[in-house]
Amino acid sequence: MQQSVESLVRLLETYRGRDKVIRTFCYGSQLVGGALTRKAAAGADVSSQRLGKSLLLFSAQLSHCRTVLRLFDDLSMLAYSHSYGLGASEEDAGLRWISVLTNLADQLYYPCEHIAWAADAELIKVRSDKWWLFSTVLWGTSLLLGILRSFRVLLLLRKKLKKHQRDGGGSRRSDLYRQIQAEMLSILSSMADLSNAVHWMPPGFLWAGQFPSWLVGLLGTTSSLIGFIQMNTSSSELSDSTALSSQSGGDAN
Repeated sequence: MQQSVESLVRLLETYRGRDKVIRTFCYGSQLVGGALTRKAAAGADVSSQRLGKSLLLFSAQLSHCRTVLRLFDDLSMLAYSHSYGLGASEEDAGLRWISVLTNLADQLYYPCEHIAWAADAELIKVRSDKWWLFSTVLWGTSLLLGILRSFRVLLLLRKKLKKHQRDGGGSRRSDLYRQIQAEMLSILSSMADLSNAVHWMPPGFLWAGQFPSWLVGLLGTTSSLIGFIQMNTSSSELSDSTALSSQSGGDAN
C-alpha cells in the first residue's frame, strides 16, 4: 500500500504524470457521470441524476484545467521538433516522414487551441468555433499519423522477428515481442482517441456528435489507462537499464 502511494506521489511530481492522472479522472468522471445520468433518465432516479450531472461538470472543469496547462507546451514541443528535425537518425524513410508530419500537426495544434481558449475567455474578439475545429482536426490528424506509424513499425518488427527466428537469438526475440505489444497498445489507444476526435467534429461527418457521454468517457479512460501501462513499462525498462549500468560499473572497478 505504501509503495503504491509513493509511486502515485512520484507520478504527480512530474508534469506528464500529473496530466495523465487528471486526464484519467476527467474521462473516468465522464464515464460514470454519463452512465448515472442515462440510468437516472430511464428510471427517474433524482439522486443518481444529480450525482451524474455533478460528475459531468467535474469532468468539464478538469478538461478546462488541462487546456490551461497546455498553454505552456509550445516551447517544449518546438524543442522536440527541432531536435528531431527531418529525422536524419531514422533508418526507415516512411517512419521519418510520418514522424515529421506528426510533429508538424502537434506543433500547429497548440496555437489553435490557445486562440480558441482565449476567445472563449473573451481575451480576444474572435469566434472560437473554427479554432476549436482546427485544433480537433490537427489532433485527429496526429492520431491518424500515429496509427500509421505504429503499423509501419509493426511491419518492420515482424520482418526482424522472422530474421531472428531463423538465426536463433532468444533474448532478442523477447525484446521484439515486447516492442510489438507496445505498438499494438499504441494503436488501440490512438484509435480510442481518434473515435472521440471524430465525435467532436461538426455534425454530419461520420459519427460526429452521436456518442453518449458515457461512451466518450469509456474511450478516453481506456486510452488513459493504456498510457499508464506504457509509462510504467518505460519506467521499468529505464530502471532495468540503470541497474545494469550500475552493475557493469561495479564490475569495471
